[in-house]
Amino acid sequence: MSDELKWFRSSYSDNEGGACVEVARCRAIHIRDSKSAPTGPRFQVSAPAWSAFIAAVQPGA
Repeated sequence: MSDELKWFRSSYSDNEGGACVEVARCRAIHIRDSKSAPTGPRFQVSAPAWSAFIAAVQPGA
């Protein structure tokens, strides 16, 4: 399935090649660490669960 996903780097990841989080959107949200991509671990959550997570970690939430 990873061949079908279009991964992009999080806007909060640094540009120094260090801490990079990549995300792909399909029917679910897929998250992985770019240092271990493409064969390393990843996890997926539903779009509503991802939205709830983002809302909860926003400043002032």
